[in-house]
Amino acid sequence: QVQLVESGGGLVQAGGSLRLSCVASGRTFSSYAMGWFRQAPGKEREFVAAISRIGRATYYTDSVKGRFTISRDNAENSVYLQMNSLKPEDTAVYYCAAGFRWSLGVRTSSRDYDYWGQGTQVTVSS
Repeated sequence: QVQLVESGGGLVQAGGSLRLSCVASGRTFSSYAMGWFRQAPGKEREFVAAISRIGRATYYTDSVKGRFTISRDNAENSVYLQMNSLKPEDTAVYYCAAGFRWSLGVRTSSRDYDYWGQGTQVTVSS
């Protein structure tokens, strides 16, 4: 079992920044890739960013490229999402997820991830 706990969400004005953190426990952190997803009210959960097991590969959805950065610190069992130049359309509950069924690269489908955090709310005001 893997437990994931997100933090760092909040209310920010458009153009501002937030840094989300996700701490994992229960399994060797470097044995799984990590992803960030988000879900806005009335919408399906969507992929935001992902990072491979040791951080060599990252991938972003087009709408956040150049604004968001995913990183991980395996010594701290943590993954981060630095979000800059935030827009109102970034408002959502953000979830981190862990997947261990593949060894290389990243995946963008929520179906590929095995464990999920409880989510943290990000609200961007205009």
